[in-house]
Amino acid sequence: MGDMTNSDFYSKNQRNESSHGGEFGCTMEELRSLMELRGTEAVVKIKETYGDTDAICRRLKTSPVEGLPGTAPDLKRKQIFGQNFIPPKKPKTFLQLVWEALQDVTLIILEIAAIISLGLSFYHPPGESNEGCATAQGGAEDEGEAEAGWIEGAAILLSVICVVLVTAFNDWSKEKQFRGLQSRIEQEQKFTVVRAGQVVQIPVAEIVVGDIAQVKYGDLPADGLFIQGNDLKIDESSLTGESDQVRKSVDKDPMLLSGTHVMEGSGRMVVTAVGVNSQTGIIFTLLGAGGEEEEKKDKKAKQQDGAAAMEMQPLKSAEGGDADDKKKANMHKKEKSVLQGKLTKLAVQIGKAGLVMSAITVIILVLYFTVDTFVVNKKPWLPECTPVYVQYFVKFFIIGVTVLVVAVPEGLPLAVTISLAYSVKKMMKDNNLVRHLDACETMGNATAICSDKTGTLTTNRMTVVQAYVGDIHYKEIPDPSSINAKTMELLVHAIAINSAYTTKILPPEKEGALPRQVGNKTECGLLGFVLDLKQDYEPVRAQMPEEKLYKVYTFNSVRKSMSTVIKLPDESFRMYSKGASEIVLKKCCKILNGVGEPRVFRPRDRDEMVKKVIEPMACDGLRTICVAYRDFPSSPEPDWDNENDILNELTCICVVGIEDPVRPEVPEAIRKCQRAGITVRMVTGDNINTARAIAIKCGIIHPGEDFLCLEGKEFNRRIRNEKGEIEQERIDKIWPKLRVLARSSPTDKHTLVKGIIDSTHTEQRQVVAVTGDGTNDGPALKKADVGFAMGIAGTDVAKEASDIILTDDNFSSIVKAVMWGRNVYDSISKFLQFQLTVNVVAVIVAFTGACITQDSPLKAVQMLWVNLIMDTFASLALATEPPTETLLLRKPYGRNKPLISRTMMKNILGHAVYQLTLIFTLLFVGEKMFQIDSGRNAPLHSPPSEHYTIIFNTFVMMQLFNEINARKIHGERNVFDGIFRNPIFCTIVLGTFAIQIVIVQFGGKPFSCSPLQLDQWMWCIFIGLGELVWGQVIATIPTSRLKFLKEAGRLTQKEEIPEEELNEDVEEIDHAERELRRGQILWFRGLNRIQTQIEVVNTFKSGASFQGALRRQSSVTSQSQDVANLSSPSRVSLSNALSSPTSLPPAAAGHPRREGVS
Repeated sequence: MGDMTNSDFYSKNQRNESSHGGEFGCTMEELRSLMELRGTEAVVKIKETYGDTDAICRRLKTSPVEGLPGTAPDLKRKQIFGQNFIPPKKPKTFLQLVWEALQDVTLIILEIAAIISLGLSFYHPPGESNEGCATAQGGAEDEGEAEAGWIEGAAILLSVICVVLVTAFNDWSKEKQFRGLQSRIEQEQKFTVVRAGQVVQIPVAEIVVGDIAQVKYGDLPADGLFIQGNDLKIDESSLTGESDQVRKSVDKDPMLLSGTHVMEGSGRMVVTAVGVNSQTGIIFTLLGAGGEEEEKKDKKAKQQDGAAAMEMQPLKSAEGGDADDKKKANMHKKEKSVLQGKLTKLAVQIGKAGLVMSAITVIILVLYFTVDTFVVNKKPWLPECTPVYVQYFVKFFIIGVTVLVVAVPEGLPLAVTISLAYSVKKMMKDNNLVRHLDACETMGNATAICSDKTGTLTTNRMTVVQAYVGDIHYKEIPDPSSINAKTMELLVHAIAINSAYTTKILPPEKEGALPRQVGNKTECGLLGFVLDLKQDYEPVRAQMPEEKLYKVYTFNSVRKSMSTVIKLPDESFRMYSKGASEIVLKKCCKILNGVGEPRVFRPRDRDEMVKKVIEPMACDGLRTICVAYRDFPSSPEPDWDNENDILNELTCICVVGIEDPVRPEVPEAIRKCQRAGITVRMVTGDNINTARAIAIKCGIIHPGEDFLCLEGKEFNRRIRNEKGEIEQERIDKIWPKLRVLARSSPTDKHTLVKGIIDSTHTEQRQVVAVTGDGTNDGPALKKADVGFAMGIAGTDVAKEASDIILTDDNFSSIVKAVMWGRNVYDSISKFLQFQLTVNVVAVIVAFTGACITQDSPLKAVQMLWVNLIMDTFASLALATEPPTETLLLRKPYGRNKPLISRTMMKNILGHAVYQLTLIFTLLFVGEKMFQIDSGRNAPLHSPPSEHYTIIFNTFVMMQLFNEINARKIHGERNVFDGIFRNPIFCTIVLGTFAIQIVIVQFGGKPFSCSPLQLDQWMWCIFIGLGELVWGQVIATIPTSRLKFLKEAGRLTQKEEIPEEELNEDVEEIDHAERELRRGQILWFRGLNRIQTQIEVVNTFKSGASFQGALRRQSSVTSQSQDVANLSSPSRVSLSNALSSPTSLPPAAAGHPRREGVS
């Protein structure tokens, strides 16, 4: 089923529908067109065509109260109206991933070099007999070298294939894991429907047209008509781009659309469209089908759109394996990760340097040869000699290519890939599930963490520890006998009825464990209080089932309270209320005294109570909740919609202090963060005293320091100007000292994160990590550089918006993520330090050797062994260094810190000086030192000389010992520190040594080696060991003295600001939102344009016109075929996309016009 393309799926449904339409009172087509209407239009249409929603239910053979008959719906419904399933986009094949990996710039340079090298090695021109044509040594080459010429090209290609396969396999396995995770989530995703009078939970994919679904907080899985409920507000921004919540009611706007998000209230709806026929399904079908047709039609044009291979997979890695050019094409859509930007820049710099060196080499060789032959020896250019001359020039060209190949660090993409992949695997063990690879490395640069309090810093097990009942403040749970019976009854009813019936306290799973808390934790704390008072809430709930509740005012961030109205037996009404004590107490005018009678509660009593009860509780870090009630007469019935009058004149029953203990490991974790230069800020909905008490317990603030603790209201007052607009300068005055933001709304959190990220107050741009678990944290998680969602308590929306999921919901796992992130950065720096030393030395040796002796002392195949093996193996060895606690002792690097610091530059050049000195010494006086024949100026076809073999062997030994030096990049003395904790490193160093022995002793002609004596071996190893001593010498030179050293791989301020921000007149779209939502934004923008073009009519017929529509908007094209990727097969979560940058007019959004899509 999944393989069926969207358009087939679509047309099949169409056919089915036309043949079966008669069985129900309305066809799928009618229902679809009905769902495209909004508000009053829809109400009018329902009235005209059907009468009312009950009539629609009758036509769909369902009952608004009982639901569908029978627990399993008949297959007919699925056949006629389709399944609630959107066929997923086919995953990328392994070959596509390979093709993507091949787009890397460094790899392309290597591929070209390899192909040229291979081509030239098979080129044997005629006329070799004409010895008299030239006397210059064209680089004394023996036949071994000539036979082995192809090895060079083949070896480069082999290294390219290695890199590509590793990258592709990584991506493929990640994609597979992600899809596995996705399908597991989908199977777990249930929705509540009524069938045969029973309330049952069924998988979302099982929902059929005609089902009566219970709507509550969360995403809607299908389209439907609202038939009954209270106070339902929906965020439709994912379809319309309008961020205001829409109020739904049966008589004004009954349309509920899939993919939108219920923000508050509850109710029931009758499902009218599912799967590809629902509003979201239609969008997916349009874009999905269009993308596929286009792919078949015209692959070339697509690449010109800069979308060569940039699929927005849910888990696309963004590392070296991605093509650099495609990164540039997408630069204005997505900020590169810091590391990526620096590496791309460095690779290009090195490539340029290599090109220049190789060009100079070729020019010098050619000039030397022509001057020597035609000027000094005055030889005429004979026609029969032309092929020989050409052969010489070709040979010079090969030497040039060798220099270039040696200069380009092909191990770099591999090192990045290995390092990230290794880290991600290991981070799983540390309870970090990484969803976006570059988040791992960004985390190493984090300078600020904005953390939730509940559940992250605390255990999220709420328990009532203090109470104020009947004029007495109890410091622990009161004895039930000490509370008046009337008060007790009111208290139990108020708590049992006025809380979600899904919240329960269940018996513990294991003996001796704590009872399990299910549902809202604060409510669990209150229910636990009822149980502690030796009472039971179940009978109360049984007597007053959920259906009988007269009206519910659900909790939201504006009200900060929840109230439930019930009808008493005498027809009068009673409302129970609970909420934040400072808010509910303001609305109380009476309070129950010791004997359970209400007494007057004046404002001055209230102030006294705040001082004597609430503040002391809050200072102990308790969250204070006030429970109250109010009675209303039966007639006249109050106007329930006038909330201000209803939620007033309450009678306070009690105030309780709920404790949520700090997790034991948090204070230590926060101390580590602070030591590592990361500021931890707490953003919570709790009141300021509680928040401050917990912040002190966690160590976020220390008494006596200069810091700010603000409430949301005060924060907003300080950052907004007279017009109520947010000003960056005002935020800059606050955030550096802000540590606690209390009573904050989700918008405040988003504002704070955005304010810190956009701030230019410090010279480094702040890198902000945010933790969140609720749906309302979505915007802040997306905006942040790294979003952490809670794996256990987190909602789907939070997980979808995040980069890393904390599987144990624990703050200390974030510290682990910081450690791993810094480790990735360091591993790559270590590798670069090693790699560049090899490259500098090899290039200079090849270059000077070629220029002075017309022959490189290191032969091509030897170079390759050094280059390929050292690179590939060293990247494995250095990229898998495990992180240590010492990583947390330094400050974050920040965005502008160069990849190669001065210290590293000092190491690279210092070691290069040592190696070059020794190699040139051996080259020019080595034969005298070892009393052997000189290898210089050896005649053609002579066997490999011991002299050059010693040079090669010494070179490799120096690299081996320098690999150990490269383990430290901050100028530490002890390079062996922790070496045995990395078995891979030890194995690789010893393995390379063993292979080197084999090559030298038995390599023979292909490797141009002649076997060496034991004493010669000893000398080689001794010179190699000198590297370690020399390393200590270099470490002694203070870096601060070496002002002339340049750093490399720095991201300048300018490159970091994509052009969007440079033209101020371009509408400001903030980065993180743009990056994570660009897919969604583009669909909606694209849709908007598509809708205005009737070309859609032909979408499924030809596909060409759709392409035309897309062609015009290339930005849409580049993402068009990715849309389906983002959908999970059964749930279309266009999760609360904030209003898209080009805010769509509500009428156009999300409903393609339907002139003739039939």
